[in-house]
Amino acid sequence: MAAQFGRRLRKGAATTAVAAAAVAALSASQAPGVTVDDQGRQNTGDATSAPDATVDGDDSATGNSPYYTDLPPLSSPNPSPSAGSEAGTGAHGATEAGIPATVLDAYKKAEATLREKKPGCNLPWQLLAAIGKVESGQARGGRVTADGTTISPILGPQLDGNGFALIRDTDNGAYDGNATYDQAVGPMQFIPSTWDWAGRDGNGDGRKDPNNIYDAALAAGHYLCRFDWDLSEPKDLRKAILSYNNSTDYLNTVLSWLEFYRKGTHEIPDGSGSLPADRSDDGVRPGVTPSAPGTTPPARPGTRPGKPTGSRPTPTSPAPGGGPSAPPTTPPATTPPTPTDTVGRLEDAGTASLTAMAGHTFAERISTRAETDAGKAVAKVRIRFTIVGDTDTTFAGGESVATVVTDASGVAVAPALLAGERTGAFAVQAAVVGRSLKGVAYKATVTERAADTLVRTGEKALTCVPGGEFAEPVEVRATYRGEAAGKVAVAATLVTSAEDLTENDKGPFFKDADGKAVRTLTGLRTDADGRLTLPKLYADDTAGTFLLRLTTAGGATLTVELTVAPAETPSPDPDPDPSSDPDPTPTETPAT
Repeated sequence: MAAQFGRRLRKGAATTAVAAAAVAALSASQAPGVTVDDQGRQNTGDATSAPDATVDGDDSATGNSPYYTDLPPLSSPNPSPSAGSEAGTGAHGATEAGIPATVLDAYKKAEATLREKKPGCNLPWQLLAAIGKVESGQARGGRVTADGTTISPILGPQLDGNGFALIRDTDNGAYDGNATYDQAVGPMQFIPSTWDWAGRDGNGDGRKDPNNIYDAALAAGHYLCRFDWDLSEPKDLRKAILSYNNSTDYLNTVLSWLEFYRKGTHEIPDGSGSLPADRSDDGVRPGVTPSAPGTTPPARPGTRPGKPTGSRPTPTSPAPGGGPSAPPTTPPATTPPTPTDTVGRLEDAGTASLTAMAGHTFAERISTRAETDAGKAVAKVRIRFTIVGDTDTTFAGGESVATVVTDASGVAVAPALLAGERTGAFAVQAAVVGRSLKGVAYKATVTERAADTLVRTGEKALTCVPGGEFAEPVEVRATYRGEAAGKVAVAATLVTSAEDLTENDKGPFFKDADGKAVRTLTGLRTDADGRLTLPKLYADDTAGTFLLRLTTAGGATLTVELTVAPAETPSPDPDPDPSSDPDPTPTETPAT
């Protein structure tokens, strides 16, 4: 007991020194203002310095599941060779700084992917390492297979409301083996409802497995980078971490490890990493002794003996035949109904037509109302909006799924939709998180980029001699409602006349890749500023005036005149210079 008490005293000192230093380094930019949380809600004041009281467990990545509270040592993570070996000295720092090889590789690959996909996020791999340390002790010290899958599943306790958040089953046990309540899964501890939309394939095997460190690390990176957060900004960094687990202690613990890993780390063999000892739920449930890492915890009331409900490092026990162990089937009788339990149906809350041009933001936002069977509004219910269909349209932040909590009137308003480049119809499905109720489907359409005006940018006449080439290129600019119309498709045709818009068979022409004459071009697109320079024009031996007609989606047209004429030859000089003539015959002067 004395040794345990002494270790907790040292841990308390580390908390004061390390966490305070990490937080102080970010405090300069914590000015009050309006913030938007991970569900798009606006809050006034410094909402990043404390958890959001309105956020329930299933609004976070982990469901606010328990986490490891061990803190990094006060010593440098890169000690000198002469450093001592006592606890809290350089040798301990070197051990704690080591990250198993496969786990470290997964963090760095996730950072590289996010640097390409979302460069404005500025995600450091050390943040993934800090969260991985706090969530699972770096996948239980790197106990993973060669492809990054944990040797045995890592499950958090079932979120049954008994000391934890209440999150009833959302995946029919597909990820956590529990068809009654959800449990956080894998080395980055995603709850099933979050993994369902945040999951990624990080190792290229065609699967999205929360038990795989490559998949889980990439998913965590995307989760932390949503809503255009810039993690180099302290405020955004705090908001992102709190969205992962809504706890100030969690925030400070992650920041402590982040600063520790930023000072240096090194690769160690898989399976040789140190395991954390303390958890945030130590002593939460009366009469239950917290388990040591790697052991099976005692069963809690209402659980089946052998069910790993209280310790993250403990793998699930396979049932006969290789399947996951059976979860409890009866919720505690004392569990009160949640707002989600009272929802009888979802209704459209007056959403208008959803149509937008490719690359533009939809002007209308989807609104859904949660009601009881009697038609009464239900507040504080999580509504998940999911984009389905063959489309690259996303919500703000680049995700295809968004979860929003209903307000006092029972209405949840989805984030704005941003149309991609793929045109056509798709749908957005609204559903209640944690309930198997019929949802509401909203039809949406993305139309082709368009322009309503097309003008030539130059004024110089476009002329050419027969058999020659036009020296002046044709340059145009497209606009839509006065704004530059970027990436708009433009077709160019050399027409017979203003009245006959069929393709001409003589006169100016373009050349294809083989150098053959063509008089119609398609697939041309304006640049981001709406500008387009056409390929070089050539002329055959036919002289005359010809017309080039340009058209765009949206109805913009432009006709450009082209002239093919022989070069002018100098005309004879009617009044030659007399000084160039031979000297005239001298005139004789009469004698006097």
